[in-house]
Amino acid sequence: MLLAALRAGPASRAALASRTGLTRATVASLLDPLVRVGVLVEETAAPAGPGRPARPVGFGPRSPVAVGVSIEVDAVVAGASGLDGVSAGRRRVPRDHRALTADAIYAGAAEVAAGLAAELGRPVLGTGLALPALLSGTPDDTVVVRAPNLPALDGTRPTLSPAPAPTPRRVLVGNEATFGALAHLDVAPDLIYVSADVGIGGGLVVDGRVLRGTRGFAGEIGHVVVEPDGPACGCGGRGCVEQFAGRDALLATSGCADLAALRRALERGEPSAVEAVRRAGTALGVGLSSVVNVVDLPVVVLGGLFAELVPHLLPAVEAELATRCMGHPPERVVASRHGDAATVRGAAEAVLAEVLADPDRLLEVPDPARVRMEP
Repeated sequence: MLLAALRAGPASRAALASRTGLTRATVASLLDPLVRVGVLVEETAAPAGPGRPARPVGFGPRSPVAVGVSIEVDAVVAGASGLDGVSAGRRRVPRDHRALTADAIYAGAAEVAAGLAAELGRPVLGTGLALPALLSGTPDDTVVVRAPNLPALDGTRPTLSPAPAPTPRRVLVGNEATFGALAHLDVAPDLIYVSADVGIGGGLVVDGRVLRGTRGFAGEIGHVVVEPDGPACGCGGRGCVEQFAGRDALLATSGCADLAALRRALERGEPSAVEAVRRAGTALGVGLSSVVNVVDLPVVVLGGLFAELVPHLLPAVEAELATRCMGHPPERVVASRHGDAATVRGAAEAVLAEVLADPDRLLEVPDPARVRMEP
C-alpha cells in the first residue's frame, strides 16, 4: 500500500499515514528498512512553517528496476522500469530470428536484457519475457504451444539462462500482446488492445485484469477471420486480419520497401500507400467489430505499427465499427502513448506487480555496485 502511494511521488511519513490510514509509527516501521538498503531515500526537508520540517521519502536513483524484453520477428527490444513506474532505459537490437534456432533466439534476448541491466547499474528484480506466441503452463514452467511467425520456438520452454551477468533473478514469460495490454491499465478498466508488427496480437482487459482464457490463448485478434477464402496465414487458417493489416501485408500492398518509405508515401498522399492503409483499416475494423460484439468492451487501444498509422488508419477502422457493431461501437479508439514500447513496459510492470504484492523481496535484492566482482 505504501509503495503504491509513493508511485504518485515523494511524500512525508505523515502524508503517507494520512493517505493510507496507517499510523505514523507503522509507516516508519515499514519504510525505514527500505531506506536503509537504498530502495527509498529521504529528500532534503523544505521548511513549511514552525516546527521540525518533514523529510519527504521517495524512490532512490539507484532503487531496483524490472526489465522487460520482447522477442520480435526481426528484433529484440528491452526496457527497464523503476518501482515508480518511470522508464529507466530502453534498447532495440535488430536481429532477424526467422532462420535461427530456439537456443540462439533465447540467448540473444538474454544478452540484450543483461546488456541493458549492466548499462543501468541498478539492482534487477526480475525480467518479463514477451513472446509472439501462444503459451501454456505456469509463469514458472511455460511452454510455447505455437509461434506462427517463429516456428522454431514451438514446443520450447522459454529461458533467459545462461546469460551474461548481471542476470535477472526471476523470469516471467507471457504473450507479447498480453503484456502490451498491461501497460494500458490506466487508460480504462475495460479495453481491447491490438498491436501490429509482422504479426498482430491483442489483449482483453476486463475490470482492470487481462483476460487470458482458461488455457491462456485469449486475445488472438490477428487471427480473427475476415475473408474465409483469403490469403493463407501462418496459423494454418486463411483470411486472417494479419494477412491484410500486418506489416508484411501493408508493405506488399503499398509497394513500399520498408515502414519509413510507407510513412513518406503517406505524407505525399500516394494512392497505393493510402489504399493499402485503408484496406488494412477495413480488415482491422471488421475483425474488431466481431470482438466487440462478443465481449462488449468500450475502448480500443491501437499499439505498435497501428499507433504510428492512426491518422491514416482510423477512419476505415471507425467506419467498420460503426456499421458492424450490434449495440454501440466502442466509445473511444485511441493510439497507445507507449507506441512500440508497450510490450516491454507491460512485461516490466508484470514483474513490479509481483514485487508490490510481496515487498519483502526488496530487502533481498543485491545492489551490483556493492557486489565484489571476482577476476
